[in-house]
Amino acid sequence: MKSLLYPLILVLIISSCQTRNKTFTKKRNYEFLTDSLNIEQQLNMYKLPGFSVVVFENYKIVYSKQVGVKSMNSEEKIDENTAFSTASISKPITALLCHILEEKRLINLDDPIENNLKRWHLPKSKFTKNSSPTWKQFLNHTAGTTQDGFEDYYKGEVIPTIKQSLLGQIPRYDKEIEFLFSPGSDWRYSGGGYVIIQMALEDTFNKPIAELARDYIFLPLGLENTTMIQPDEKGFLSNVALVHDKDGKVIKTGLPITPQVGPSGLWSTPTDLAKLSMEIQNALRNKNNKVISHHVAKKVTEATVLKNAVGGWGYGWQKSFGYNNYDWFSCNGSNTGVGGSVFATMTEGNGFVFLANGEKPNRIPVMTQVQRKILTLMDWNGKTTDEGVQEMPSSLKEKLIGTYDDFLYGQGVDTKIVEKNNCLYVESPLLEHFKGKNDNELLYLKNGLFKVIDYPNLLKFDFKDGKLNSVILIRENLNVKIPIINKEK
Repeated sequence: MKSLLYPLILVLIISSCQTRNKTFTKKRNYEFLTDSLNIEQQLNMYKLPGFSVVVFENYKIVYSKQVGVKSMNSEEKIDENTAFSTASISKPITALLCHILEEKRLINLDDPIENNLKRWHLPKSKFTKNSSPTWKQFLNHTAGTTQDGFEDYYKGEVIPTIKQSLLGQIPRYDKEIEFLFSPGSDWRYSGGGYVIIQMALEDTFNKPIAELARDYIFLPLGLENTTMIQPDEKGFLSNVALVHDKDGKVIKTGLPITPQVGPSGLWSTPTDLAKLSMEIQNALRNKNNKVISHHVAKKVTEATVLKNAVGGWGYGWQKSFGYNNYDWFSCNGSNTGVGGSVFATMTEGNGFVFLANGEKPNRIPVMTQVQRKILTLMDWNGKTTDEGVQEMPSSLKEKLIGTYDDFLYGQGVDTKIVEKNNCLYVESPLLEHFKGKNDNELLYLKNGLFKVIDYPNLLKFDFKDGKLNSVILIRENLNVKIPIINKEK
């Protein structure tokens, strides 16, 4: 079962700062990653059937490692071309497809999506009476719709249509998808919103979304091991990893069928997802991009919403991280018996992708360990400068020190501002998780704003009666005010 909690919780995490200009004049040997990641031992420790990881640096794949088996029933080894069900990693692919189609003037993402629906229509709601939601609002989860994730099906079972899905005639939901707030006024992760996008695309072009994605993305980019075709359909991939439960047993046929293709029906490999990420990265610098334009790359990776959006969200991509002085676009996918992540920097062409075919207790410890190691060992450090930093007055430090409800990501955990060696640091279990340490310095900038190392948003603290009252999160042209709950002083 797909879960909202995993993509939102795994989405939050990291720390630490260092500056250095990197050069690539000499070829680097990346085999040190094999010994350091020690994936074989991790798989044995957590009884994870298989794991596949790719690392890219300076717009090139520099490391690829596959460990384990496609199925515990056959012991056939995973290889570089073995595809996995990617769950929610499908969403940024669907968002990319929509922006490519808009650039070709085939759809307008600022239009109400209702105009493109034929088989089903948006339910009546007091929230949409005066504001019909646009494509873009569904793409960045600000349309206000319900339905988080969905159960999968297997060969021999009755597969519902996406109309039945939206009507709530499926497991997990017993009523039609509905609106919870006025479009554009808030943020709520909604897989159901992406089902609406899928229906609008298919109704508009009279083609399955899998065919549209193949023609406009996968074939042009040469992604031979990536598809949105499902296991019960003609043309499905032959080299695939089966899904497993927490005991390492194959779940039913091992091949989950996902009628909700737009939010969660993609199958792919870390290599193909790395190629896609690097195409976006090249497009962002407007160099060596072959399919995705500079304009589309900027649009799909920009932060579009901060309010309640777990640090930041774009069109499909999460914009929640500031690791190693970089801005990142990323996505996590989690399904029953399978999951993984894509992380890519907005500049310099760095990142990594991994996928694993085991249940959460088996794969998450391995994924977490690999993430921490890669970020630490690769020594990626974006350019930064101390010119904008000023010394923080002692009186200001005193006002900031304390324990608060999470104001960085809004996940309800304790977040502390503490003093160490005459500097302030932000301590959060969410920031700590990614690198395994908690040394996120709080810097005071000359413009009066604050920056937390490895967090993407700038902060503006407001005080009332000498106490911290609220914080404004700032990202480019976005800002949102968060009340501060002082839990301990």
